Parts: sequence; C-alpha cells; structure tokens
Amino acid sequence: MGMSVTSGEGLSDDGMDVMLDINTTPLIDVMLVLLIMFIITIPPQTHAVKLDMPVNKNPPPPITQPVVVELDIDFDGTVMWNGNVVSNMGQLTSYLSNAAAQVPQPEIHIRPHKLVKYDYVAKVMAAAQRVGLQKMGLINDSIGG
Repeated sequence: MGMSVTSGEGLSDDGMDVMLDINTTPLIDVMLVLLIMFIITIPPQTHAVKLDMPVNKNPPPPITQPVVVELDIDFDGTVMWNGNVVSNMGQLTSYLSNAAAQVPQPEIHIRPHKLVKYDYVAKVMAAAQRVGLQKMGLINDSIGG
C-alpha cells in the first residue's frame, strides 16, 4: 500500500485546494425574497393630521377695477390729461394732487411719444411722486419701432 504525503495544509490528495468558505449566494437570494415579501405584505402607513380650519363667514369684497388716467406726453413736451391739454406744470400738479387724494388712488399711465426728450417725462414723473401717487406706469404703444 502506498501512502501519499502532502506538504501543504488544505490540499486534498489530488493536489487541489479545498474550499473552506460557505457559499452565501443562496442565503442572500433567500433574504432578498423575504425582504420583498415583507415590504409587499405590510400595510401602508397613513399619517393623518386632523386640522380645524377657520371658516370665513364674510365673502371677499368685490374686486373693483381702478380708475386709469391716461397721461400723454407729445414730442414737443405737451402734456395731455385724458386727452385734454394741460397748459402748465401748476395745472398738472393740481390734477395729480386731486388724483392722489382719491381713495383708491387711480393708476397713472404715462404714454410718452418716442421722440420726446427724457427731461419732460422725468419732470412729469417727479411731479407725480412729489404729490404721493403710488401707481404709475410707462406705456409703449410703438410696435417694432
């Protein structure tokens, strides 16, 4: 009878390495299947918070459109208040003061001509600001110009 002697540890009789670790792939597969089954079977958690909201007994006030004042400034500096020519800055200031005293204040739509000097527009805007007008806007009607 012959005897085979190996010099290394963990080697089999035929000289190949013996695997000493456990195969964890099937264990991981089973764990993933169980995890998926657990996720599917648990009831969904609904978090409901009961709030007592206040009830508004008064309806909102009706929306009123503001009065619009058209203020045109021609190319030579002529100012027109709703189509009527304003003769001087004193008259414009009195118109603006009357508009500022109204409740609610009207909107001032300033429509300068495209050739007017900026000085005229700046003076009108400064006069409106001095009397306390809050709603002012520049209107440009030129298309492609």
